[in-house]
Amino acid sequence: MSKVLRALLASLFALATVLGMSLATATPAAADSCYTWSRTLRSSASGADVRELQVRVAGWAGYGVNMAIDGAFGAQTKTAVTNFQRAYGLGADGVAGPATYAKIYELQDNDCSPLHFAWTEVDGGCGAGGYSGGSVSATIVRENLKRVMWRAEALRHQLGDRPLRVTSGFRSKSCDVSVGGSGSGQHTYGTAMDLTGVSGSPSLCSIAQQARSAGVGGIFGPGYPAHDDHTHIDIRAGRTWSAPRCGVSS
Repeated sequence: MSKVLRALLASLFALATVLGMSLATATPAAADSCYTWSRTLRSSASGADVRELQVRVAGWAGYGVNMAIDGAFGAQTKTAVTNFQRAYGLGADGVAGPATYAKIYELQDNDCSPLHFAWTEVDGGCGAGGYSGGSVSATIVRENLKRVMWRAEALRHQLGDRPLRVTSGFRSKSCDVSVGGSGSGQHTYGTAMDLTGVSGSPSLCSIAQQARSAGVGGIFGPGYPAHDDHTHIDIRAGRTWSAPRCGVSS
């Protein structure tokens, strides 16, 4: 979807919300080539459409919250939707309707990656490309990468929309070993990204500190062994944070 079309859709959806139009009326049959929502979602809703919404707003669930992508619209999802709406200047009611979807479509490329990150940045390292040879199937790797990219998109916006550079995404087991990893770490599942600022801005510590509010389970940065030149984020369950020079710890 082109940026011009995204902007037009955003305007139409916002107008529909103001005029009180129903979602069925406001939503084109194919509003987005990646995924299109067909109903308003709110607390107690469930289903695949809730899960797709959660993927895109999980980075807004709050400090230290690594929200489950489970298809159930509970309290954490409502908080995430509310914070997403507030961050992008929408009416912040925690209900995902036309205006919320319009903003997501605006931020989403046809291949389901968020606007400021690309699959080519996170596919196989060591010059191999692709998504094979990891700890899970290529299909699961791609789904995991989509989820971590959307957290990175939230992190980028929280940092004032300053560009973030991806230095490593998915790695096959052999690639992970060749760069000093265990061969079974988060990168081999597609659940991790290594980030830096562009020309040092934002700083590695700023990235590590803000990542605490971007829905990630793992943060490793300056002061952690072999992490003085990047900040690692991942979406593991639980919380393991260590960037001692930045004051970041679990």
